[in-house]
This record gives sequence, structure tokens and C-alpha cells, in this order.
Amino acid sequence: MDVQVSEAAQPPKKDVYSVWALPPEDVTARVKKLMVGLRSEFGGPEFEPHVTVVGAISLTEDEARDKLKKACEGLKAYNVTVEKVATGTFFYQCVFLLLHPTTEANALDGSVKSLSFPITRLALYKTDTEDKTLKSWQKVTEITLQPNYGVTATDFSA
Repeated sequence: MDVQVSEAAQPPKKDVYSVWALPPEDVTARVKKLMVGLRSEFGGPEFEPHVTVVGAISLTEDEARDKLKKACEGLKAYNVTVEKVATGTFFYQCVFLLLHPTTEANALDGSVKSLSFPITRLALYKTDTEDKTLKSWQKVTEITLQPNYGVTATDFSA
């Protein structure tokens, strides 16, 4: 006897989502240039420069959108400062900016270790952690944070 389950009875599809803080466009361009230099020497996947706020959680898209929206309701823009360039022990953190420069990254952009910039946007990304090429990763939505008048756009020069 063949039993078929209707689509309505199936649980909602869950995927892996992450929340990223997005740097301003000029900082993004600068970090992308640094990433291109590192990839040309060491290889690795291409992805958008970001600060991981929440990493790899399994939710439905509706749950992920709702949680991001609620979390951003009282959140204001904030400044971050790169403390050092560091290396990690797993695939997604081979080289990263820890909000002590390594020689590799400093050779490409010596002042990146003192970079400071405002975070005014958070984005929800679908991030399948099994996809080591990162090509399936995609932005789902983006939220602009409420202005924080103590945060200035002039702070991101190094």
C-alpha cells in the first residue's frame, strides 16, 4: 500500500541562516581588495566582507526574518574597531579581522589593523555550511539600524 503525505502535512523547510553586520561601502571596497590579494596567493572562496553577529542557525525563512526584525527594533548603529588580523583553526576563519596584524595582511594593507567604522546595517544571509565554495550563500534581507548620533561616518579612516 502506497501512502503519500500531503504537502500541507510536511513541516516547514529549515535552512541555515547567519546574521552579518555590513561595513560601509568604502570599507567594503577596501576589505575586498585585501581579500583579493590574499585569495590570489592562498586561494579560497569569495564572499562579502562582514562581521558575523549570529552564525549558522537552523530556522525557516519566516522565523529567521522575524527574529532579525525583532532583534533590530531597539538596536542602534554602533562603531567597531579592528583590534588585529588573526588566523583561525577552521575553514570559515582562515584569516579574519578581529575586532596583531599578521605579516601577510599587513603587506597588502598596512593600516587595516587600526581600521574603525560604523555598523549601520545588519543582513540575514542563507549560509549552507556544507557548501565550501560559498556560491550558494545569498542575502535574504537587510535592515538599516536606527541612527546613533554618537556614531559618525568620519571614524572609518585608518
